[in-house]
Amino acid sequence: MLIESYRDYIVEFVIQCSNMKRQNVRTLSLVVCTFTYLLIGAAVFDSLESDFESKRWDFLQAVKNNFMKKYNVTTEDLRMMEIVIIENKPHKAGPQWKFAGAFYFATVVLAMIGYGHSTPVTIGGKAFCMAYAMVGIPLGLVMFQSIGERLNKFASVIIRRAKRYMQCSHTEATEMNLMLATGMLSSIIITTGAAVFSRYEGWSYFDSFYYCFVTLTTIGFGDYVALQNDQALMNKPGYVALSLVFILFGLAVVAASINLLVLRFMTMQAEDAKRDEQDAQNLAAASQPVTFDTEHSYNIHGKLLNGSNYMTEFDETASICSCTCLGGTRCMNHETFADPDFRPTDIIASTISLKRASV
Repeated sequence: MLIESYRDYIVEFVIQCSNMKRQNVRTLSLVVCTFTYLLIGAAVFDSLESDFESKRWDFLQAVKNNFMKKYNVTTEDLRMMEIVIIENKPHKAGPQWKFAGAFYFATVVLAMIGYGHSTPVTIGGKAFCMAYAMVGIPLGLVMFQSIGERLNKFASVIIRRAKRYMQCSHTEATEMNLMLATGMLSSIIITTGAAVFSRYEGWSYFDSFYYCFVTLTTIGFGDYVALQNDQALMNKPGYVALSLVFILFGLAVVAASINLLVLRFMTMQAEDAKRDEQDAQNLAAASQPVTFDTEHSYNIHGKLLNGSNYMTEFDETASICSCTCLGGTRCMNHETFADPDFRPTDIIASTISLKRASV
């Protein structure tokens, strides 16, 4: 009994180690792939931006030196001018903390974009911003996730009707169909928004496209921020509303796409877990020893006569017949035994008992 318990413990330990090994290998592979991706990105950005950065720095230094010589500006005065210019930049859009500007800032916080174009400077404002973000960010994530699910449901209905109209053999909307649909919708929103912002902000179309992508992916570098020129927050309420609708609706669509990607990844994880569980069950079943139960009667195919299956093998036993007539059931292929109380299973059971006793 102790040996069997120890064997079961070893088998369970081996199964757990096998599952942990697979999960560790998967996690390690993800870490290696992520860091490799980071290294590749760093190398590409270095090759693309490094030379231009050096040239731009040399040019700015030359302009600064010429400006200081021309107007006889000291280093302290120049530093003061830089602070004034930097601090005055957000005020080009108008008052940042009136209702329109505050609503825009709250939207940026809730959406986790974080342009950095305007930030609270008072202690009360900073404290409220932290508390507001702790509640608002989860609320925003749940809202965008829910809207994304509704969009995916609506897209699945449209895809099914389109397939029925085209008389396709399979009319169900697959994950790939939904990913393509949400991807196309995201592309339409970004391209349309880029045209609008290029018109109102005076940016090039590529810069506007870059701004829309950075905004809807919540990267939010802050190098391009809408509503920051010509007192737009106060004088262009329609443009302010359009910008907010673009951010909220665009984030919902992007959330729908991300929801599908995450769902696909979770499906793959569930499939791997199910496969690991099945392998563990197979290993556990293979490790179980074949035992004999002398308290029950068996037929020659290793089946209990009471209906439950029990796989075993019998050797050195005489075959009574080639069918499953054992156990008193009348067989059409054989004549009735002379003694009605005689049961061939008694012979098999007694034979097993003698073999066990001899061992």
